[in-house]
Amino acid sequence: MPRVVHAGGLAGARAARGTVVVIDVLRAFTVSAYALGGGAVECRMVAGVEEALELARRLPGSAVSAEVEGLPVEGVPISNSPTMVRDLDLRGRVLVQRTSSGTQAVVAATGAERLFASSLVVAAATARAIRAAGAELVTLVASGSDRGHPEDEACARYLGSLILGRPADLDDLLGPLRSSERYRRFAAGEWPGLPATDLELALQPDVFDFAMPVTRDPLGLRVTAQPAPSG
Repeated sequence: MPRVVHAGGLAGARAARGTVVVIDVLRAFTVSAYALGGGAVECRMVAGVEEALELARRLPGSAVSAEVEGLPVEGVPISNSPTMVRDLDLRGRVLVQRTSSGTQAVVAATGAERLFASSLVVAAATARAIRAAGAELVTLVASGSDRGHPEDEACARYLGSLILGRPADLDDLLGPLRSSERYRRFAAGEWPGLPATDLELALQPDVFDFAMPVTRDPLGLRVTAQPAPSG
């Protein structure tokens, strides 16, 4: 059984070692999962908006999903929204992503021996992939924990329990999010670029049966869908 440790934010991502899982529930890696589940060949992770736009220009047929401080970016029609991505035809295409928490933490996790992006919708598949790989040390990075995003910590605790084969009450873990003013604003549709359906999509556990490994090639960081082993 692996040793599971918890970390948070950019500092946690930079210090993370072993098999590293960067978690962003609302909404970066829920977006990635819906893109890949909808037929995208890969998602590309970048740190800056201009970097995202430049990379998209180099990848014919690609689309860009971006936000800055949680808000839509002028000139980028797809916000960091799983609803928007779910409703987009991405079959055979690449989604380039820039966000303020998740993609930043993935870029920062340079000490990882193996790297995954994760959210609630792929949690069980991620746990099975990690167990099957025989990881000795797993670092779960709640990317938004330093930004007041308790859902990332909830997902980390849920994922940690799945990896270790222990029970977890996800409703209880998500309590701090659901009692927050931030959640109320999201649910009321008061946040630009964040339809209320984003909450419904992001908070459903284990929707997809694939993990999302992050690898590097000459174009940078790429996220793909890795079918989860059974068991």
